[in-house]
Amino acid sequence: MEAVIPTRGMRHAHIRITTEHPTEFVDLTDRIKAFIAESGIRFGFVNVQSLHTTTAIVVNENEPLLLSDFVVMLEIIAPSNLPYRHDDLVARTVNVVADERVNGHAHCRAALLGVSACINVIDGNLQLGHWQRVFLAELDGPRERQVSMVIFGEAGR
Repeated sequence: MEAVIPTRGMRHAHIRITTEHPTEFVDLTDRIKAFIAESGIRFGFVNVQSLHTTTAIVVNENEPLLLSDFVVMLEIIAPSNLPYRHDDLVARTVNVVADERVNGHAHCRAALLGVSACINVIDGNLQLGHWQRVFLAELDGPRERQVSMVIFGEAGR
């Protein structure tokens, strides 16, 4: 029997995504699994982080009716047609750009959902429950988006 000598490893990658709708859920799971396989990490964790203030990372089921329920829920919790102070460019004096979007609702939604997910990697596999998938939640689309992934752990055969 051959001895396995684990070594610590870490790797980073970006996923670039072009979203198509104002609110949508983009399944990242297969891209994350490919990243894990390429990394050679057998035991550790992968952290998946949005690089935007109007997107989120969500772990849930990829079932179309459920995803549409999420869109309705987000509209109820932070309606896009309400006045948000963030959108008042007369009152707001920081972080204003020339092509500023009216997106206070998207920032509020992102604050509720979270910017990242840290998921265990066991024997080279992403540890998700039977129906679980990892999504980028677009809350202010359509836009070009980036997700950062870092994997850290023990490599080996």
